Amino acid sequence: MDLEEIKYRMQNQKLYCCDDERLIEEQLKRLDMVHDYNNLKPSQQTEKKEMLKNMFAEIGESCYIETPFYANWGGKNVHIGDRFYSNYNLMLVDDGKITIGDNVMIAPNVILCSATHPISPNLREKGMEYNMPVKIGNRVWIGANVVVMPGVTIGDNSVIGAGSVVTKDIPANVVAFGNPCKVHREITEQDEVYYNKNCKIDIDI
Repeated sequence: MDLEEIKYRMQNQKLYCCDDERLIEEQLKRLDMVHDYNNLKPSQQTEKKEMLKNMFAEIGESCYIETPFYANWGGKNVHIGDRFYSNYNLMLVDDGKITIGDNVMIAPNVILCSATHPISPNLREKGMEYNMPVKIGNRVWIGANVVVMPGVTIGDNSVIGAGSVVTKDIPANVVAFGNPCKVHREITEQDEVYYNKNCKIDIDI
């Protein structure tokens, strides 16, 4: 199969062979970039910013990713807005497209996964894979040890609780958690008064 056709299939939810030698050759170069980023010193802020711009399909202003971080394709298929922060051990399975909005916060040990494999063992034996886009809206906060599965969209402003496995879309303006992740309540005006249970917000912002 022509390489361009394979790449088209990768981004359009169609089966393709992920073991194609031409793909692997390109992927290894991208993985080298991840390796180089992870080996920069914390003090090398300028170099880190420059590398992120080179690695990702798109990345906005004031973005930072703690190391170590991992990405199947080195961020090639990842689009990130402004003011993004990720804590340690972010895993981007970015064989397919991953879109992240503005002002998104991600806690440690989070996986955003766009790639998956067919149930058929015969197809899996032949290296078949397909990808489904993941979309994270603006001002989303994702807690520690969360897994976001292929094809999932998380709406603006929502909070995903620690340890959740997000298998279906989550709407905007809600708090959701669990395995599988489910909506537990809406974000309301009370959340602008209390930051934790009965603890009032006591600082001007």
